[in-house]
Order: sequence, then C-alpha cells, then structure tokens
Amino acid sequence: MFGYSPTMYNAFNDAFLWATGGGHAPYDVKQSTYVDEGYNENALVYSVVNAMAQKSATVPLYVRPIKNEDAMQQIQKMVGATNYDMSLTQKIRYRQLEKKAFADAVLPLPLERPNPYQTWHELMYLYKTFLRITGNAYLYMERPTDGMNRGVPKAIYLLPSHHIKIIVKDKPQYLGLENPVAGYMLIEGDVAHEFDSEDVIHIRYGNVNYTEDGEHLYGHSPLRALLKNIQSSNDAMELNAKTLKNGGAFGFIHGKNVPITEEQAASLKQRLVEMNDDPGDLARIAGSSAEMGFTRISLTADELKPFDYLKFDMKQICNALNWSDNLMNNDDGGKHDKQLEERKRVVTDNIVPDLKLLIEALNRDFVPKFPKYQNVCLDFDVMELPEMQDDAKELSEIMYEGVKLAVFNRNEARSALNWPKSIDPYMEEHTLSSDVISLKEAVDSGFNGNQRTPTQEEFGPDEDEDGQV
Repeated sequence: MFGYSPTMYNAFNDAFLWATGGGHAPYDVKQSTYVDEGYNENALVYSVVNAMAQKSATVPLYVRPIKNEDAMQQIQKMVGATNYDMSLTQKIRYRQLEKKAFADAVLPLPLERPNPYQTWHELMYLYKTFLRITGNAYLYMERPTDGMNRGVPKAIYLLPSHHIKIIVKDKPQYLGLENPVAGYMLIEGDVAHEFDSEDVIHIRYGNVNYTEDGEHLYGHSPLRALLKNIQSSNDAMELNAKTLKNGGAFGFIHGKNVPITEEQAASLKQRLVEMNDDPGDLARIAGSSAEMGFTRISLTADELKPFDYLKFDMKQICNALNWSDNLMNNDDGGKHDKQLEERKRVVTDNIVPDLKLLIEALNRDFVPKFPKYQNVCLDFDVMELPEMQDDAKELSEIMYEGVKLAVFNRNEARSALNWPKSIDPYMEEHTLSSDVISLKEAVDSGFNGNQRTPTQEEFGPDEDEDGQV
C-alpha cells in the first residue's frame, strides 16, 4: 500500500527500539478505546463526529497564486481573529483584500486524487474523524527517492492515528531547535511499518500532559475527558436493550398466605416460560389454586430514566467536541432561527479551526514540494456554505447603495458578493446614480446625483408640429 515492503518483528516491544538507541514516546493508551468503544459502538459519539466530518468534507479546496504578500497576511490576520464570523463591513474588506492578494486564476490541486484508494472528499472526512477522536492526524507522503521526480509526492495517505507510535531520537532535546522525532511506526500486531519523519505530516491538538520521554508529542484526544460519559451512555443503551428483552422488572412470585413448595415453584416457572414462547391469547392464561404474590427486586426503566442520562451524556459529548446538541435531533433544539444560528456557529467554531490546521500544514510541508506550485496558497472557503449565506440580502443592498454613491465600482461589488470579475473595463469605473455616468463626468458637469427637470434655456426653444418656433 505504501510502496515498499514492511519490516516485520516477532516481539511487540522490539518495534520501538532503533539502532540509534532511541525509543518510543509513551502515549494515551486508550487511543484504540476511543475508536472501538467510542466511535464504533457509541451512537452518540458517532453521530456527533460524523456530522462534523461530513460538513468538513463539503468545504471546497483550491490553490491560488499569490499576487501580494502583504494583503495575504492581512487576510490571515482577519481570518485568525474572526474564524470567518465576520460582520458585513469585514466581509467587504475581506473580499477587497482577496482581490488584491491573489491572482484571478485558480489552479487545480497538486494531485487529482490523494491516493488510489481515496478522493479528497474521503481524505477530508477521515482527517476530521481521526483528529476529533484521537487528537492526532498523520499524513504520509509517498515520494520517489531518485529520478526526475525525486522528492515530489506521488500520493498522500491518512494513517490510522490509534495505531501510530512516535519514535524519538536518542537523548532528545525537547526544548532545543532540533526536531526530537526520528520517525513514526504503524503497529498492527507484530508487524511494524516504519516512516521517516520527513515523510509524515503530523497534525495534532495541544497536549498539557508533558513528560520528559515525549508524551506531549502526541495530541490530546477530546474523548479522553469523555470516557465516563461514553461508558455511561453505553451502559444505558445496554440496560434499555435488556429491559426490552425481559419485558419487565425482575422479582419473585410466591404464595401470599401459604408458602409454595419447590416443586410448585419449578412447575410455575416452566408454565411462565411456555406462556412467553406462545404468542396466542389463550396460551397466556394460567391458573393457580393458591393466592399468589409478586415481590419486585429491581427498578423499572421509567424509574431509572435512562433516556434522561442519555440526554445529559449527549450534551457533555457535544460540549467537549465543540458541537451543538441542538443540531442532533434534540427535542429541545429550538426554533428555526435558533437552528440557523447554531449551524453557523459550529462552522466558525468547529469546522474552520481544524481546517486551518490542515491547510497550514499542507502549505508548509506538502504543496511547496511540487515544482509548479511555488508562490501559491492552498486555501478553503467556508463562505460558500449555506450556513454562511444568511446576510447575503443585506450585503447586496449595501453594495447596491455603495455603487450608486460611487463608493464602490461594479467589479468591487461583484467581488464582495463573490461573483466573477467582469472583463468590461467600464466595470472598473466609479459611477453615480441610475444615469450610469462616470464620477469625472459628474464632477465636471456639477451633477448632484438627483434627477431634475432641465430649464427652458437648457432644453431649447419650443417648436410646433410644423417646425415653427
């Protein structure tokens, strides 16, 4: 899959020792638990992570040639401060900076497909999934070591984060300038695939668990603080399934006034089993010669209220993953306006930050490795998402008035609305009012922007039908 034969080891621990004398950095041992018991088995975790991964995969990616570095840096500062949650004036400013910073042409992605097994959409989905579950995403670049295309990536793969171990150098200096990471290993049983650190792009969340042997080199999983909620919701679903299966509460059947014998109890139990197996109405009827009683020794599902606990766990999971439980078919999700507000919030607070981590890493370690992709910028645009279009009408009205008052020209208005630039040179001129005259003409003629009736002298003498004055 990765273009070379894997190195195999017979002992698990041997996979962590290199000839340099280095070893592996200890990491969160519950990484596989987050995937197996969280994402794979817990419907709440899966639903939340799947929702954000699907949304992340819909954000368009494109490559743009850089025309002005200063303007691009201003854009980065604006995006960093707002996460695209901009006011109308900021959006207008953003589009103006875009026009100044980038050339009009848009280049294709360096690779049509990231690898033979996936599309970019699938890669983006898995990137978001692994990052949110484990706090880490590892992108392996397959590159030729010789020939004309030496060092140019042929493919890029997303490695399974929960099976990756970081290999540190011998006596690493974590506070120095040298990279302490010697490489990475994908461990599956007794088989280990080695990857050089130069071929792997590691994207991670910050980790407060600092140790001298390098635990902080791994990202912190958001699910680490949710293990009790994951277990609680799994137990609640298990209890619900058992309750439905047994059809009621546990307890003892006994004689009220006279004790029943062991033989009578066994016969009664057998009759109850037969009644449960036969769906016929008459088969459900049983008789007894003694007055019977039932003593319950368990709580019913109504008393335990497992669904209240599930609702609480869902809220905790959404809070830790920075998602909105109002968007998860919650009966208390609020009205339509509240839904629209929450959809926009999760884009700016959840989708954008993780995409910025990915784009920054690819612009630093991936895109520059392609010869024809120098001085370009891989970017994304969440402004195209439906959630970000709620103020399009108000923005159109502002730009319309701005064009009428010669504050903006027509191409600037089109740019603010994210429409393609017109090649007509007159679209670059500033005009006033509905007469569509240039600003220079308006100033020269004393035009005040309002329609008026011309004077008799300006209009000329009156003429009758015969042409007589």
